[in-house]
Amino acid sequence: MSKKPSAIADIKSGSAVKATDYALAPINAALSSPQRIELYRTMIRIRRFEERSLRAYQGKNVSGGTNIGGFLHLYIGQEAVAVGCCSLMGKNDHVITAYRDHGHAIAVGMDTKPLMAELYGKITGCSKGKGGSMHYFAPDKNFWGGHGIVGGQIPLGTGLAYALKYQGKKGAAMAFMGDGAVNQGAVHEAYNLASLWNLPVVFVIENNGYSMGTSQARSSAGQLAKRAEGYNMTWGQCDGHDVYEVRALMDKHLTLAREQSRPSTVEIDTYRYRGHSVADPDNTYRTKTEIEEYRNKKDPIQVSLHKLLAEGVLTEALADKIDAEARAEAESAAEFADASPYPTPDDIQKDVYWESDHPAERKSEGRLFFD
Repeated sequence: MSKKPSAIADIKSGSAVKATDYALAPINAALSSPQRIELYRTMIRIRRFEERSLRAYQGKNVSGGTNIGGFLHLYIGQEAVAVGCCSLMGKNDHVITAYRDHGHAIAVGMDTKPLMAELYGKITGCSKGKGGSMHYFAPDKNFWGGHGIVGGQIPLGTGLAYALKYQGKKGAAMAFMGDGAVNQGAVHEAYNLASLWNLPVVFVIENNGYSMGTSQARSSAGQLAKRAEGYNMTWGQCDGHDVYEVRALMDKHLTLAREQSRPSTVEIDTYRYRGHSVADPDNTYRTKTEIEEYRNKKDPIQVSLHKLLAEGVLTEALADKIDAEARAEAESAAEFADASPYPTPDDIQKDVYWESDHPAERKSEGRLFFD
């Protein structure tokens, strides 16, 4: 009989905690115990959702086919980045990200059922089954995707910041990208315009060390965030395994955006345990030792759990309860996705052209679709 999974099991072996106690930073010191626990809970929910989606991707449905088609980019190992950043959002703050978007979607508060259904390509998905893993959206939560083109979301994030300034709203846009995207020309064009026009955007580089399968040392010269200096922008860097450290740094840059309408770039060093996508073998360009070293010393969930236990905020019993609830939530999401219907052939022409979906208000002439 297998032992019941435990959230505490991973922490028993010990985890490294950085000497600097970022829990004392004002933005973190102001957190109540329930709020601290919620940060941990959200990270656990992301981890269990990702693990369940991986099993769904690798498994077969009742007809013998695949549950999830296309790509699946997992966020396992990077949870503290999305949770730390998105936990700071105000009503006029916005988020846009790349294709590794599941963690951000859960961090902004999206329901995991339509998220899993989207992976399955079902009509109940957040993008009605048409987007898949790389295209989660929730306009009601100021979450704008989910984009498959490397670096393509960064000009769009700059546009979100432009809209905030144009509308006279005090807010900020967080535009997330991976370390590989920093070399894209569109990113530098966005940097230039953001600085010229004094736009309230924070460009967040989630540096997990590998641009698909190429290490940063072999692909990118210099410190990535420091490139912001060439555009007269403030920049900062922090480790991404401590949710408190992420919040402490991001609070400063979000305040700069909201209060002074100035852009900045933040580089957050993190790590992904799985391959670039599930189709990418985990260990072809890095060793198991490298992965395990991070898992044993810097796993964001271990670090958070260790801190909360030491603070007396969390008990082992509550940690196990949170873990069990997260596993049950992920399983429920998979059951929902499995039971949901697929889009119909007619659905392919919906949500493409506004006039097609609102024929009574159409003003253009000619055909919108061709056979």
